Amino acid sequence: MDSSAYLRSHIRTVPDWPAPGVQFRDITPLLQDPKVFRVLIDTFVHRYMDKHLRPDVVAGLDARGFIIGSVLAYELGVGFVPIRKKGKLPFTTVEETYELEYGSATVELHTDAVRPGDRVLLVDDLIATGGTMMAGKRLLEKLGAQVMEGAAIVDLPELQGSRRLREGGLALFTLVDFSGH
Repeated sequence: MDSSAYLRSHIRTVPDWPAPGVQFRDITPLLQDPKVFRVLIDTFVHRYMDKHLRPDVVAGLDARGFIIGSVLAYELGVGFVPIRKKGKLPFTTVEETYELEYGSATVELHTDAVRPGDRVLLVDDLIATGGTMMAGKRLLEKLGAQVMEGAAIVDLPELQGSRRLREGGLALFTLVDFSGH
């Protein structure tokens, strides 16, 4: 079994959560089993150890992007920066507001989190509509960084987020695709 199929077999689907008709893709089983968690992290590490894809910094999106992103940064020997929900960072920040299905949200980043020219890998657990990842990309670019790729465990292509992100100039790497399931 390849790593994608192996990881997919450990993602729990919770029907009708948080609303009727939604098939929630729960990654917590990937984190609970040490062997599965190692396969998950190693799959990302092997990709980003390549000298052409190696970032200077890993940025993780609040909150599950912190889990994957911080471990990945540690394994790659690079720094990690959190992109947080508004009001959670204590130092001077830049912010980016983006649209949700019903309303909007704002994410923030410390102004000294990255340097101009840094090659940044942007990490989250899942790509749904793409709004959070695109907001993270714009934040990093405001500070002069180059977002080399967005990475996530799960892609939900039917929600069009991965398409929007690619159209917005972000290369993507995902491990598990839940098309039409």
